[in-house]
Amino acid sequence: MRSYINQRSRRLALFSACAAFSMICGLGPTPCSADENRPLHNGQAHRTILVLGDSLAAGFGLEPDQAFPALLQRKIDTSRLNCSVVNAGVSGDTTASGLRRIDWLLKRRVDVLLVELGGNDGLRGIVPEATKTNLQGIIHRTQQKYPDVKIVIAGMQMPPNMGADYVERFRRVFPELSKENKAVLIPFLLEGVGGRDELNLPDGIHPTAAGQEIVAENVWKVLKPLLSNAQREVSKQ
Repeated sequence: MRSYINQRSRRLALFSACAAFSMICGLGPTPCSADENRPLHNGQAHRTILVLGDSLAAGFGLEPDQAFPALLQRKIDTSRLNCSVVNAGVSGDTTASGLRRIDWLLKRRVDVLLVELGGNDGLRGIVPEATKTNLQGIIHRTQQKYPDVKIVIAGMQMPPNMGADYVERFRRVFPELSKENKAVLIPFLLEGVGGRDELNLPDGIHPTAAGQEIVAENVWKVLKPLLSNAQREVSKQ
């Protein structure tokens, strides 16, 4: 009997691990997963946008279709751009966690990498220079695998209680990375949401559904021109 229970427990653990891995890697049937068989729009090749993020991308406390990656997919479809969003947001992820799993995520072709990581680093007081090193590692590995990939960096900021010096050093990480890698920068992902009680859950950190709508718009202002320009470039070829 004990042997049966142990075998059954191992099978359940293996199943749970595989399911979790599939969701993290965007290989499962999630609302934002890329569909390789979607029809071409105006003869344009299908492109994949990977959102590598934490609980903000995962939509902590909300339904998956309320998180900003799913909202981006709706905007993309409305704009008739032939792109799919893969939501690789995992609650609690740090930049070190993202660096550890980026190679698995890159098994699927990535045309645009949107890096939404760093917030948990800041809240844990991790040295900003270490955060920058990890983010650079993510960018470098992605560019090595897909040289033509477009990089979008979501800027984050820390609250004043972290100390003026830390707050400034942390803030500089994102524009510096953008400049050094010729990447597109979202100056502050939570612009218009951070610090507003009515747009955040009771924890004061994670956006409500209405807050996620604003976050999605902050991203879309940067992402839409990038996708449109890329489509025009392809059309000229």
